Amino acid sequence: MSTNLKGILWLMMTDALACGFLHHMVAPEQINFERLHIFLFNLCSGGTLLVYYTEGQSRLGPKGRLFLLLALAFAVSAFLRWYAPALCLALVLSGVVERVRVEHFGSLVPRALFSAGEPVSRKFHQAALLCLSIGLGMSSVVMLNSAYLHWWHIEKLKLDTFFLGFSFPVSLISMSVIFSLMQRATSNAVKALKEAAFWVINLGVIIFFLFILANMFRAQVLIATALFVAVASVFWLYWRLGMRLQQKAFLSSGILFLLITSITGIAYIMLAMSAYYLPQYSQPLLRLHAFTALYGWNLSGLIVIGRHDDFPLQLHSSKIIALHWLTVLMLCPLGYFLPPFAVLAVLSYGLLLWMLLFNRGTVDGALRQGQREQLQADSSWRP
Repeated sequence: MSTNLKGILWLMMTDALACGFLHHMVAPEQINFERLHIFLFNLCSGGTLLVYYTEGQSRLGPKGRLFLLLALAFAVSAFLRWYAPALCLALVLSGVVERVRVEHFGSLVPRALFSAGEPVSRKFHQAALLCLSIGLGMSSVVMLNSAYLHWWHIEKLKLDTFFLGFSFPVSLISMSVIFSLMQRATSNAVKALKEAAFWVINLGVIIFFLFILANMFRAQVLIATALFVAVASVFWLYWRLGMRLQQKAFLSSGILFLLITSITGIAYIMLAMSAYYLPQYSQPLLRLHAFTALYGWNLSGLIVIGRHDDFPLQLHSSKIIALHWLTVLMLCPLGYFLPPFAVLAVLSYGLLLWMLLFNRGTVDGALRQGQREQLQADSSWRP
């Protein structure tokens, strides 16, 4: 990864977290920075890294640079509620992602998703690109309806709620990397478990979203529990089959963040069905859920895919991971309610991100070659 791209990512990701605390300075009724908080991390940073990782080049290619520029323009337009340019940009962005997907996977129709011979890591990879392109296309339709046509009205289908879906492609590409760094399955049971995890995670999130729109709380709990079991299964598989590389520590930490995200999500739904659904209880739980998902789980995956060709890195993994957990589980949730902790959270997060992005990688030819041979044997890694 080039130094320029690292600097751009550091700036976007740090600004993303800072935007999540700007309600301390500007009332959300005047200017709501929540959208920039989401867009800068999930779409601009996450989407760009997804394209960069898919193209497999040492530097961000022309389509990656185009995506980054258009994503920033989309983020600003949607933030300022300039919906006409925003919905046009969303369609163009969707086309860019589809072009990248078709060039990498060789087919407009994603038949490989239904092939038993396709490695699960590649299925997650293609699903991430599909999810991003479809999500961008659907966002243009939602903006067109919400801002201009008003053909339908669904209480839960608000633009800000819909835009949260841009985090799902980041989750899927993180899953792709996790499965690509597993040793080849030796039993049919493990192969079946991998395949089941792919379908439960993908279909589960879609069904969960539909249940949210329909206000079906009990059904949401059932699907959220199924997703928790699927994530726990992935953690078990990765713990047993994951290659002994530095990436394993970061990705294992990321899956633990995702398990906490699942638990807090289930707790929030159950709280919403109770008499205790009050701001003093719901807001801290919701913020913990959001921070562990965005800056815990998603960040772990993005760092690994962004620096996938640089590992092992010259840093103490356990200390970095400890700082990561301190920042996400304590400083960020406290910072949402208390301004001094917001400053500490941004400083700590900026330091963490700087070390993860700029610490030098150790070039070990034998290790790198061995890793590539293992990944190529699983047909899930592209040099």
